[in-house]
Amino acid sequence: MSDMPTPDELFARPFFFCGIGGSGMLPLAQILKGRGCTVEGSDRSYDQGRTPEKFAALENQGFTLHPQDGSGMVSAEQILVASAAIEDSVPEVSRANELGCLRLTRAELNSILFNTSGAGLAVAGTSGKSTVTGMLGWILHACGREPTIMNGAVMKNFVSPERPFASAVIGGQSLYVSEVDESDGSIALYRPAVGVLLNVSLDHKSMEELRQLFGDYLSRSRISVINADDEEALALLPHAKEVVTFGIDQEKAQIGVVPGSIAEGPMRQAALIVDRHDGSQHPLTLHLPGRHNLSNALAAIAGAAAASIPVGKAVEALAAFAGLARRFDIVGTSPSAITVIDDFGHNPEKCAATLRTLKAHPGRVLAFFQPHGYGPLRQMGDELAETFASELDEGDTVILCDPVYFGGTVDRSEGSERIVGLIEQAGGNAEYIPSRDAVGDRLAEMARPADRIVIMGARDDTLSSFARDLFSRLP
Repeated sequence: MSDMPTPDELFARPFFFCGIGGSGMLPLAQILKGRGCTVEGSDRSYDQGRTPEKFAALENQGFTLHPQDGSGMVSAEQILVASAAIEDSVPEVSRANELGCLRLTRAELNSILFNTSGAGLAVAGTSGKSTVTGMLGWILHACGREPTIMNGAVMKNFVSPERPFASAVIGGQSLYVSEVDESDGSIALYRPAVGVLLNVSLDHKSMEELRQLFGDYLSRSRISVINADDEEALALLPHAKEVVTFGIDQEKAQIGVVPGSIAEGPMRQAALIVDRHDGSQHPLTLHLPGRHNLSNALAAIAGAAAASIPVGKAVEALAAFAGLARRFDIVGTSPSAITVIDDFGHNPEKCAATLRTLKAHPGRVLAFFQPHGYGPLRQMGDELAETFASELDEGDTVILCDPVYFGGTVDRSEGSERIVGLIEQAGGNAEYIPSRDAVGDRLAEMARPADRIVIMGARDDTLSSFARDLFSRLP
């Protein structure tokens, strides 16, 4: 990026997104288009006819879509936005190289938008980023601050018939709210006015690398917002300049919960939020279940406080927060009281949070997990197996199908059968059914009144239609 044009020069040029339908690409494409840029793109899923409704929505919004064959790359002026991991053999990339086009990763482009805004509000941590980004963005929007929001998930509050895939909100240029990712190290590109840190736990990198990345992130943030309940996050406090802490358990946290005030239901919860700066108390109603979501709400309230939103206003705004697509997203409850939940859980921590939320209330759980790749399954399979075995009870069952595979050279010698074997060894009930269609048949056959069926996995938007189809078959 040494010959990088100035931001004004950059945004005057046409953009081409390779993989425009991806969860991190789509919101950026929407933000650029909303700011008047020319944006075109291609996507393997578009060519394969997967999630046609998403690409129809993009075309309706004025995006020009091309086959992923290089034909959309026509000028050296174009800027190619492509994942850092994408191979040079992909036609768009090889054509861009021939033309001498500037290439940016998703994170490089997002960091330029973030760092050139009036104030960037970043949300970092191993899990909960998308939910907190949605909550914080919604609070700022509800309080009239007109934020631009960049999220990796669809935010239900901003969905409309014209924008059914609202993973971005195009507001003004004074506030830019975005989740930032540690998994590829790109968190180092951001210079936040407010840097939120939710948690630090093993996922894509070693703990040593994570402590370094998150510590540096806090030192670059003008105000740091830190989860006092998370020991690893709290240990990084010395790196921060100015701090706002939040926490459910940690009684010294500046934004906290009045002890004994939490009332939990299977689909919603309430608590009394305390602002320890002035001792004021504010009743919160949250239409999301689970302790992790209460912690997420505190993070958003604390992040908003760092951006000068009074705690009472932030708490009030969250009462109307509708949640995110595929984050404990209730598809429906059938006449025989079988509930289907669509969920993004794909690593041990996210799966555990979802399963704990389900197990906090009575009823059998049938969990279907579609691994999001052979590589991740090899990397975290042992921990996943341990999560399913320890979080589910004797009457519950988990079913795994084959991992997501969209082509490429990945080693596919070790798949879901190994994980099912590990769950069974640890005393859990697990089944391996290679094909997803057959999983749907099995779940429909197994389901009985009062069951909760959770559909889990990432990187595959068709899981949502699978969940809806399954629900339509239930008595």
